[in-house]
Amino acid sequence: MTSYVVVIPARMGSTRLSRKPLLEIASKPMVIHTWERGCEAAPSENVYVATDSQEIVDVCTEFGAQVVMTPKDCLTGTDRVAAFAQVVPAEVYINLQGDEPIMPAGSIQRVIETSCANPDQIINGWASILEESEYRSRMVPKVAIREDGQLLYMSRSPIPGTKSDTFKFSRKQICVYGFPSAALKAFAARTEKTAHEEAEDIEILRFLEMGWAVRMVELSGESIAVDTFDDLERVREVMAERSNATQTVLNRGDKEA
Repeated sequence: MTSYVVVIPARMGSTRLSRKPLLEIASKPMVIHTWERGCEAAPSENVYVATDSQEIVDVCTEFGAQVVMTPKDCLTGTDRVAAFAQVVPAEVYINLQGDEPIMPAGSIQRVIETSCANPDQIINGWASILEESEYRSRMVPKVAIREDGQLLYMSRSPIPGTKSDTFKFSRKQICVYGFPSAALKAFAARTEKTAHEEAEDIEILRFLEMGWAVRMVELSGESIAVDTFDDLERVREVMAERSNATQTVLNRGDKEA
């Protein structure tokens, strides 16, 4: 069986949302919620946090999460996973972004299964965009996919575009990846971002620019990546709604008993 680990890169230097990994959601730091999502999809001994912050190390240790310190100068989260790979050996590394606290376990499991079945391929997720606001948002990477499932391009611009500038259809990136160890090594060997990666601020483009193929798999679009304060508030609302629904079910069960 292909050996794999789930790696959650988490750094304290976010420019859009200060101290993002440690922001509180339902009485826990966001990075811990993401770690719990990883543990819902894989055995806890296969799930790690990779960070550059002693504060994050301390929080992870408090909650029982495995954590590895990585350099502060990693260019991207994928570079951080590559640094982690130098410490923890595996054939496949599943990159679950640290700002995905409500990622469905089924989505993570699908990437794990696809990556382990195709250990030489880079895997990334996509979901259909249903709202025009997401299509127009520069915070949402949009995905163009070949008929055979390979990635053509990814952009923060609204793609595919039309002459009339209308929204016909689009797909968005879901931030769970599967990386072969060789791909991570080649990725991290670049000491600077590639041109399109730099312009778009989308790290998966480095693989395309270097000539690697990226296989896209359809995942749930229910997750919310936390990039802004508005995203954070939406996730807090979702968590509160789920907690209330769970409590209602438990209360109903107590009454019936």
